Amino acid sequence: MRDTHLHKHLPSAPGIGYKPQHFADISHDPNPVQWLEIHAENYMGAGGRPLAQLRHLAEIMPISVHGVGLSIGGDGPLDRDHLDRLARLCRWLNPASFSEHLAWSTHEGAFLNDLLPLPYTNATLMRVADHIDQVQETLARPMLLENPSSYLGFAESTWSEPDFLRELARRTGCGMLLDVNNVFVSAVNLDMDARAYIDAFPLDQVGEIHLGGHDEDTDDFGAPLLIDSHGREVADPVWALLDHTLHRTGPRPVLIEWDTDVPDWPILRAEAQRARTALDRLPAAVPA
Repeated sequence: MRDTHLHKHLPSAPGIGYKPQHFADISHDPNPVQWLEIHAENYMGAGGRPLAQLRHLAEIMPISVHGVGLSIGGDGPLDRDHLDRLARLCRWLNPASFSEHLAWSTHEGAFLNDLLPLPYTNATLMRVADHIDQVQETLARPMLLENPSSYLGFAESTWSEPDFLRELARRTGCGMLLDVNNVFVSAVNLDMDARAYIDAFPLDQVGEIHLGGHDEDTDDFGAPLLIDSHGREVADPVWALLDHTLHRTGPRPVLIEWDTDVPDWPILRAEAQRARTALDRLPAAVPA
């Protein structure tokens, strides 16, 4: 896809997932936050206070749009109406970035309130690549694709997840959104090496990094099971994995996601400051 859309870029600095209850705090004291991310589906309506506040924030700092409803990994065609409304939002806002999940959430016209994994096969690869091409052509901009959090593996998979994502980037020209918490969650749940996953990831394609909290549980056999909940502080092992990642990628935009049990602004601000500290620790020799 040829990118003809002139748009801003996210700074290699901390950002947060925006929640309306933090509007006044961000407007008056955004430090250390330098960019915001919104969920596209919350802003596809017409007018009103949410869009007015978003317009104001877009004048202060770059905005990233994160989709959760395209179902890029789904068996059927993309929802044309959903994609058109997404395109209208992006034309109006001109965000610094757009991203979606490598997942599916629709089946036979029904929308499922979850982001579900998919097997990594040649057939899946072709279908997802076609969907990414359609999204990028409709939005007239490249997109970032996010690695999922996994709770089980598919016996029919013939690609590793990092290789599957690398091939999608090669075929479509899309970039990558590397969710470090998702990597950690998947590593525990699937008994794999999180750092080895990071090392195998197409790091040269990473345009954004996500961090979020997870909940600890156990499966039916008593083994540890992590749930990607976005409802608490980022865990210490995930911060350590971020350090490993940043030393491989160099500085990148780092987002704090906190979507449930959303805290007051000082707590979220402290998480963003911790991301700022991680970025500041990078030696000057680490390439951007």
